[in-house]
Amino acid sequence: MLTRTVQSAFADLCIMDSEGDGPAVLMIHGNSFCKEVFRRQFESPLGERFRLIAMDLPGHGASGNAAEPAAAYTMNGYADAAARVLAALGVTRAVVLGWSLGGHVALNMISRFPGMLGVMISGTPPIPAGIEGFGLGFRPTELMGLTGARVWSEADAETFARAAAAPFEPFMLQAALRTDGAAREAMVADALAGGAEDQRRIAETSVVPLAVVNGAEDGFINGDYFATVAYANLWDGRVHSLDGVGHAPFWEAPERFNPLFERFVAETAG
Repeated sequence: MLTRTVQSAFADLCIMDSEGDGPAVLMIHGNSFCKEVFRRQFESPLGERFRLIAMDLPGHGASGNAAEPAAAYTMNGYADAAARVLAALGVTRAVVLGWSLGGHVALNMISRFPGMLGVMISGTPPIPAGIEGFGLGFRPTELMGLTGARVWSEADAETFARAAAAPFEPFMLQAALRTDGAAREAMVADALAGGAEDQRRIAETSVVPLAVVNGAEDGFINGDYFATVAYANLWDGRVHSLDGVGHAPFWEAPERFNPLFERFVAETAG
């Protein structure tokens, strides 16, 4: 496995590359997390079968903070950064797996990366742009209040990390504390103002295969919302909901998630 840095217009971006021989898969983490949350895929046989590439978004993990926060810390800015990673690696065709915030970034990449073979989202409701979408796709909890807060105490960081991914490991707290608070603040402000693309429209019109794999016990999202979307090309013809699993199925239940992930990549990337 190789770790390296890719330069972008917004910040230096740190990536992790399994260097597998098969199709390329870009993996994008959630708000205030880091690329290491995909460790259970890298350490599985998937890391050899596919070329898994996990990135730290600007302002997260080992990537640098953005020189222009208002431009970089948005769904569109993150999508541009992700496309830049693939370009720098010479990857012209790829599947993208996005978790939570990363899923929103993946959906926004469809219009920016011509070689998109398929998108898998987890914990990511494809919502209309603006404040209305948040009300439809997410639960109005205290956790959602933390999502866009610039300043976190250590207790806030641990509360959020434990709720987002179980079982909890110390690297999750370190990632939450390291995240540039301006990234949370700018991202949510831009999304509420309608700066992101209309992701419901993307899901309902894009011919790119879209897989949806959620945890049935996800405390962040409104699980019922997903059934209201008229997907244009929903993989398997259904939303996968894993019983007894929370916001991060790939971390919490890799023995159930990984076979779905492997089959999706194999079917979409050939």
